Parts: sequence; structure tokens; C-alpha cells
Amino acid sequence: MSFWLTTTYSHKREELYTLVIEEAARLYADAYEHSKAETSKLVNLYALVSKMRVVSSPRIIENADKVVRVIIETYLAPNKTFRDIPEILDNDAMNPLREFSDTCPAELGGRRAS
Repeated sequence: MSFWLTTTYSHKREELYTLVIEEAARLYADAYEHSKAETSKLVNLYALVSKMRVVSSPRIIENADKVVRVIIETYLAPNKTFRDIPEILDNDAMNPLREFSDTCPAELGGRRAS
């Protein structure tokens, strides 16, 4: 594969990962405030993850699937308030995007994920 194609391919994946992060963050915040998820709200995130299945490694897909699962579980949990935000910030397990976003640079040829 030529340098140009490799660079373009990597750039497209980076854009896709950015869209997944933005959509997942929006839905995660919505899930904290609402206990009823509408399937239509999740469709875009599912579509983005499906696109990733074509171009991404199994590790990235596994992390993306975890993010989706956490979002759904958060919708099913009791609503949270703004006062609960420090709980998310202080607890890595409550941040579903951390592991996903940490693995993306390695996938894109940047620094290695730990």
C-alpha cells in the first residue's frame, strides 16, 4: 500500500474513532439523566461500531462493544444528578471511554497502548 493510501486510511479511521467517542460521550451523558433509552438514540452508535468492524482490530472492537454495553447499563440504572459527576471523574471504571480512547493511538500507528 502506498504512503498516500496508508495515510488516508489512517485518517479515515481516526475520524471514525472521533465520531464514536463523540456519540458515546453524548449518549453516556444522556443515560445518566434518563432511565429510559430509546432504541433510535443508539442506532448511530451501533452503525459507527459496525463500520469499525470493517477496518479495526479485534481489540478496538472489543473496547467499543464495552462502551456500548456500559451505556445501555447506565440507561437501565437509576438516574444520576450533577452532584454525582465527581464519582465518574474519580473512578476509571465509570469512564467507559477511557480504555477505548487509550487503544486508538496504537491502532492508528501512534503510541502503544499500555
